[in-house]
Amino acid sequence: MSLVEDVREAVLTIPAGSVASYGAVGRWIGAGPRQVGRVMGLLDEGVPWWRVVHADGTPATCHGGRARELLIAEGTPMRGTRVDMARARHHREPWAGGVPGR
Repeated sequence: MSLVEDVREAVLTIPAGSVASYGAVGRWIGAGPRQVGRVMGLLDEGVPWWRVVHADGTPATCHGGRARELLIAEGTPMRGTRVDMARARHHREPWAGGVPGR
């Protein structure tokens, strides 16, 4: 699989109301947070891109800055303008057998 496909598949595992940081997604697939960030802007509307946030809970600014409103609509716990990472962080197992498709 390509990096874009790996990021896409990882983001699809994040349930509504939960989030993961760019760094967490990167650890899941064996990439860096900046690589994940670059890919996020390429994802289509069929992928819940808004569920990937900065480590401090700041929502993404790609896709016209709509992340915060989409997070709130899903009931994601917030602390002011940021996601409450202690309550909303999605914990998952790493990919079984390493990076998928690589």
